[in-house]
Amino acid sequence: MPQPKSRKIAILGYRSVGKSSLTIQFVEGQFVDSYDPTIENTFTKMITINGQEYHLQLVDTAGQDEYSIFPQTYSIDINGYILVYSVTSNKSFEVVQVIHEKLLDMVGKIYVLFALCPRVISCEEGKALADSWNAAFMESSAKENQTAVEVFKTMILEAEKLEGGVQPGKTSCSLM
Repeated sequence: MPQPKSRKIAILGYRSVGKSSLTIQFVEGQFVDSYDPTIENTFTKMITINGQEYHLQLVDTAGQDEYSIFPQTYSIDINGYILVYSVTSNKSFEVVQVIHEKLLDMVGKIYVLFALCPRVISCEEGKALADSWNAAFMESSAKENQTAVEVFKTMILEAEKLEGGVQPGKTSCSLM
């Protein structure tokens, strides 16, 4: 087996949209029901994708808003970004667009959108936004453990595709 590859992923989004829940569901396999605002946490996890082992470092960030100063540390040695919004909040959908613009100003990485149910934002709206950014799109629920692992696998595959490595399949939009 080839040597493990190290990858660093930042999880960004508006406050209270489920960034920590998604990350903890992926790393520990459990849903955290209580809300405790995050300043910043870093998690690690080993995962094997298509026979390649990856050592992931996941940066679970504090909630952002349209006026947040974007920390420069979020652009250093990051292989990819997962932008999280809640389908129950138009504001969170607007904020991921602002975050995306800030990222474009600082770097030029790939982005995966993630959404939580129930919905105010349609799957089609999320997919259209992701398509306009040339980004992968997935919906999931950390509470129901729906595709949490797939969100992170897709992020790795997209990063590898950008670097000329593994060729991922197309992601799809599915209602959950």
